Amino acid sequence: MCNPVLEAYGNAKTVRNDNSSRFGKFIRVHFGRDSKLASADIEYYLLEKARLTYQNPEERNFHIFYQIFKGLPKDYLTNTLLMDPDANNYKFLTNGDVQVPSQDDVELWKENEEAMVILNFTDEEKESILKLMCGCLLFGNIDLKQNKRDEGCEVDNPVFIEKAAALFQIPAADFMKSLLKPRVKVGTEMVQKSQNSEQVYFATKALCKSIFERVFKWLIAKCNTALDTKKPRQNYCGVLDIAGFEIFDFNTFEQLCINLTNERLQQFFNHHMFILEQEEYKKEGIVWKFIDFGLDLEASIELMEKPMGILPMLDEECIMPKATDQSYKDKVIQQHNKKHPKFSVPSMKSIKGLEHPPHFNIHHYAGVVGYNVDDWLTKNADPLNDNVLDLFRKSAMPFMATLYEDCTPAGPKERKKTFQTMAMMHKKSLNELMTMLHSTSPNFIRCLVPNETKTPGKVLAELILHQLRCNGVLEGIRIVRQGFPNRIPYADFKQRYQILAASAIPAGFIEAKAATELIIGALGLTDDEAKFGNTKVFFRAGILGRLEDLRDEKITEILTAFQALARGWIARKIFSKLMEQRVGVVVLQRNIRQHFILRNWPWWKLFTKVKPLLSVARQEEEIRAKEEEMKKAMEEAEATAKAKKELEEKFEKLQNERNEIQAELEKERQAAIDAEEMVFKLEGKQKDLEEENNELIDRIEEEEENNFSVAEMKRAVEAELVKAQEEIKAAGDKLKAAGGDIQGKEQELKDKQDEITRNLEEIKKLESKNKDISNRLSETESQLQSSQEKASKLDKKKKKVLCVDTT
Repeated sequence: MCNPVLEAYGNAKTVRNDNSSRFGKFIRVHFGRDSKLASADIEYYLLEKARLTYQNPEERNFHIFYQIFKGLPKDYLTNTLLMDPDANNYKFLTNGDVQVPSQDDVELWKENEEAMVILNFTDEEKESILKLMCGCLLFGNIDLKQNKRDEGCEVDNPVFIEKAAALFQIPAADFMKSLLKPRVKVGTEMVQKSQNSEQVYFATKALCKSIFERVFKWLIAKCNTALDTKKPRQNYCGVLDIAGFEIFDFNTFEQLCINLTNERLQQFFNHHMFILEQEEYKKEGIVWKFIDFGLDLEASIELMEKPMGILPMLDEECIMPKATDQSYKDKVIQQHNKKHPKFSVPSMKSIKGLEHPPHFNIHHYAGVVGYNVDDWLTKNADPLNDNVLDLFRKSAMPFMATLYEDCTPAGPKERKKTFQTMAMMHKKSLNELMTMLHSTSPNFIRCLVPNETKTPGKVLAELILHQLRCNGVLEGIRIVRQGFPNRIPYADFKQRYQILAASAIPAGFIEAKAATELIIGALGLTDDEAKFGNTKVFFRAGILGRLEDLRDEKITEILTAFQALARGWIARKIFSKLMEQRVGVVVLQRNIRQHFILRNWPWWKLFTKVKPLLSVARQEEEIRAKEEEMKKAMEEAEATAKAKKELEEKFEKLQNERNEIQAELEKERQAAIDAEEMVFKLEGKQKDLEEENNELIDRIEEEEENNFSVAEMKRAVEAELVKAQEEIKAAGDKLKAAGGDIQGKEQELKDKQDEITRNLEEIKKLESKNKDISNRLSETESQLQSSQEKASKLDKKKKKVLCVDTT
């Protein structure tokens, strides 16, 4: 049920197809180890976002926009989605409401709604998607006018911006301000920059494409979630459906990306069909002259994506500050014109009168395509307004906020994210696709367009032949006719086709290659029809089909013979049974006739009456025999009863012994459990004591450190005391010698004595503190000794318990 949703949002009407897929998809169907279906998933490539804002004549936008106008009620369209019911009033629908006879938009809308219900879309999600789609259309109707006083512009009619802001659930004033005067980073500061009308128009188109692509990516993820079963995956079968080669009157950047993709895929096809096919012959040792089919597309690919190619030069121009489309065109022509075989410049005569004249030509495998480079730099850079993206991230609509949750703006001092151009992203996606394809075993399906007018039953032979020639199908047929397209390993060939020449293979073991040679020799195949490789046997086209026909004929012959034998055996069994029945019928008829003869014969009547009397004599003998048998049976019964009694006594004795052993075993088990619990308790106690022991050791170390510090302080005080006494003595000597002011010196002497007294008191306090610390240290050591004794006792108990447990 994913198809209606993906077609509505990814398909559109083109000139050649009313329901053309405008994106590439790779659908994988996964299988588990048991080869049962496990799950599926979808990957998409190259969504044509440019179609969202412009469509060529006679083409339509994506189907979903027309389904919205045709399938939704007008009141819902007007009141909830804020849209005008007339699709012709929207500029992004370039050609208006284009009617497509093969597309019933009303029915397709109903199918889309049913598919979303099956895929578990919520009503909120469906309404949010519709609002975003309508907001994209409203973008295209924004009218701007240029300011005369500066380079900026202003909105002529703000109604469409206000409607879009209402649908996106963001502030309309901030939305308008972010479009007209966004804040940009200049150095390390953020400043406002006025945008001209052309820049604003392009910004709205870029935002519209961004919204549509993110919605489409979310839809793919939703479909993958619905298809996932969480079962383990082993292998997968994939189908790649991607846009074909495009040549229009106006070819631009999108066509270059699509054609590059097709060029790479065609190169993959050529390599697989032509190069690998012939390398297989060489690897298997088959004599083969290598044929160059002239389909190497490497030159075209290098022209587009290798260094100094068209796309790398476009990326370089996007970085240059003053680059333009004209400067890019001049550089490309100067670099490749008359220097590359796949590049050319159209003549002035060929482009005269064209609305969008091509600026250069690329010679692709499917033909020469002229490209117009207008707006290539802008399309490649695809710059998004960071201010608007931040508003989208902060939207009150949860769906919109989820889509843009990764668009966190960079601060003034933060570095901006790495610049990624559309060409870079396309190259990365294409490389991933090619890597995936090279890891598979591909088969190719070529789709051909019978005519360009979409007329049923009309076939243009020239058009079909051109497609076959461009796609390499004709060359593929050529290599099939010249080469050996069918190949089978020897073991498989022997197993399947030895029935064709069973008599040619001798009994016993024989190698598969030798057996294959014998079978092919017996079948009369020439050396030109079959070739023997190192591990496989190769056949010309049609030979394997002939062998299959011969095998079918042989199997039919064998089965016919087997059926004949089986039917003959069954027929003979039926005939034998009928013959036995015939003999039985004759015997039965004879006995019935004898019965009718004897039933009225007097002697037969007498015999039937006397016959019961003849058995009376035999009855007495039978009674005596039965009595003897009964006697023997009674003796055997008594012996059996006696043996049974003995066995019951033995059984009872053994049962009692068993109960005693079980009781003893239960006691031992309980004792073991108790011992184990005691061990756990003792281990817990031991652990507690060890922790207490560690704490005591830490306290001892701490007290020793304190004691050491007190001793240091004591020594320092004693040294100060000695120094003070020396100073007093020196002062006394000075006093005696000087004979000066006695009272001042006495006061100084008194102060010194007071200081000495205080130092002595402090010494006494330190000594008492040291004594207390020594006492506490001795107590701690005694506690430590008792803890160690307890721990040793617990170890002894634990050893005893463990000994008991082991016994």
